[in-house]
Amino acid sequence: MARSAAVAGRFYPNCGIELRAELDLLNGAFSDVKARVVVGLMSPHAALAYSGAVAAATYARAIVPDRVIVLSPNHTGLGASVAVAKHGPFVTPMGNVPLDEEMSRRIADNCPEAVLDDLAHAEEHGVEVQLPFLLSRNPALRLTAICLRTMSCSLAESIGSVVAEIVRDCGEPVLIVASSDLNHHEPRRVAARKDRMVLERLTALDPRGLYAAAVEHHVSMCGLVPAVAMLSAARALGGRSTEIAAYGCSGDVNGDDSNVVGYAGVLISVDRRLDIIRSFQIH
Repeated sequence: MARSAAVAGRFYPNCGIELRAELDLLNGAFSDVKARVVVGLMSPHAALAYSGAVAAATYARAIVPDRVIVLSPNHTGLGASVAVAKHGPFVTPMGNVPLDEEMSRRIADNCPEAVLDDLAHAEEHGVEVQLPFLLSRNPALRLTAICLRTMSCSLAESIGSVVAEIVRDCGEPVLIVASSDLNHHEPRRVAARKDRMVLERLTALDPRGLYAAAVEHHVSMCGLVPAVAMLSAARALGGRSTEIAAYGCSGDVNGDDSNVVGYAGVLISVDRRLDIIRSFQIH
């Protein structure tokens, strides 16, 4: 039973030719960027017109292997707390993305809280919006899609630990993606301050600090749990270096600085290079 595209025509074009043209334009801005192996990344999931440039800057820096795990928040409230998609493929205007049935089953079998559940994914856009970018980098990818509700930090970390163990044992490269926007619907000045707090913890590879900062400072980061799980998995897999690929907000697009949503792309690799924070300013 295929999972139909839920937000095609709203978040991105529902015509494959138009979608590829938009992606070519976005990706073309980073054609001189050299991609490298990363163990994890965070990418936004707003409409293409809003967060597409940040997502393109992020994926341009990552080699996308054949196996990808996408950790998404649960915006709809449907389905299980830890829902691993059971049936595929995920349909997109650019082609269908098959599920990685072995990886999905292993995660469901080894994480006590996880269940194979399609209801949580039926209308959820957090995974779906990542797929055009992933497909543009690797048309042969196989997907493990996991939808996560709000939960404790310790539970999110434990999910990350299970993911890391399974990735380590699979014997081939796997990319772990956390799908998340940053702070929602506050003035740019306030949002930028809150975004900076969570980005500092992300780039410090500090999942508990990230969770605590978001809770203490009321940062409405929708993918907090996916980001904590991804950071935990990346650390367990040897992640040492971080890079903020890009940062922006909805006000950059619509000119309204009174009520913005923040977007950032963060990558984690196992090399020992100095961490990279690009020249943009968060202000």
